[in-house]
Amino acid sequence: MTALQYDVLIVGAGHGGAQAAVSLRLAKFEGSIAVLGDEPELPYERPPLSKEYLSGDKSFERILIRQPKFWEERHVVMLLGQRVVRVDAEAHSVALTDGSTISYGKLIWATGGAPRRLSCAGHDLVGVHGVRTRADVDRMLGELEATRDVVVIGGGYIGLEAAAVLSKTFDKRVTVLEALDRVLARVAGEPLSRFYEAEHRAHGVEVRLNAKVDCILGDGRVTGVRMADGEILPADMVIVGIGIIPAVEPLLAAGAEGGNGVEVDAYCRTSLPDIYAIGDCALHANAFAEHAKIRLESVQNANDQANVAVRDILGGGEPYHAVPWFWSNQYDLRLQTVGLSIGFDEAIVRGDPATRSFSIIYLKDGHVLALDCVNATKDYVQGKALVIGRLAPDKIRLADVETPLKTIALELA
Repeated sequence: MTALQYDVLIVGAGHGGAQAAVSLRLAKFEGSIAVLGDEPELPYERPPLSKEYLSGDKSFERILIRQPKFWEERHVVMLLGQRVVRVDAEAHSVALTDGSTISYGKLIWATGGAPRRLSCAGHDLVGVHGVRTRADVDRMLGELEATRDVVVIGGGYIGLEAAAVLSKTFDKRVTVLEALDRVLARVAGEPLSRFYEAEHRAHGVEVRLNAKVDCILGDGRVTGVRMADGEILPADMVIVGIGIIPAVEPLLAAGAEGGNGVEVDAYCRTSLPDIYAIGDCALHANAFAEHAKIRLESVQNANDQANVAVRDILGGGEPYHAVPWFWSNQYDLRLQTVGLSIGFDEAIVRGDPATRSFSIIYLKDGHVLALDCVNATKDYVQGKALVIGRLAPDKIRLADVETPLKTIALELA
């Protein structure tokens, strides 16, 4: 069997992988490009899966990153429904599950990760779902007609977004179980956690904190969730949103440095020759996260790192430096985040959460680290300068909604 060969092989057909291919062609790269993905679909947007795609507000065609004709016209080969099981860095080749081999000049690893699964009994019953792929959501949608009670395990963004859609759009009885003492505890301050807990409860969702799951009950199909104290919650469907495991095993086995992801330098290069890693699976030093290497699970990070890797492949460019941003839609609430609140020592609430339009500004040693803005797009846009500049504004003025953040930033610039 003759091995396929490409000048650039991109493993992973998500946001980062698609952006890398797009950027190469925009930069007039004329070599051969292939994108290899383990799903049968062309690259599509992931964030709508737990929002607009689940609710039916957007069809699958509307969340495609590019239409089929785009890839064909630009001679980007799509190798779909395939997975890399081994990387030979010295030979510059990868082996696939079907035993075939692909050779490459440069390799961009953009595989993201797989949903972290429960380890308790019953985790593999029919009706227990992650929310990571189109197939995951399609399976959920196929079961909804026969579903009344839904238990969501994990009070992060994925779990809360799914809970909002299932409660509001499909009128299901939804219970959210969070093992910690508040939702969003790993990514936001307490004021935001308490606001979203109250919002979900106001929409009929039961939110349980410090909730420990013993096992999932059922005979082939899920029927309930047994808690650590013995209580049994009825469940026709269970959604698990407890994070992801970065899909980097073949790279680590090939000798790449890493652990919780694969380590990359400022140009997204791994420790292996001619191999880059981008997106959710890339463990990197970030200017907005002091003294720590992190993985960022965001579209912004995937796209920006893709552009950095492409520029390096083409022989130039600048190191990765981009302010992180994220968003979440729940009910009629749009949360926009800029910066990283890791290590904050003070949180200032700007505006009144009761109005459902406010911001939380996170500080460390008086300097702005990040903002969480709920239905407050102007704060989000103007607050970016405070984060980028690590500015140290007067706290009273920060809290005053009558003082535009743009004014504060200009005064300190």
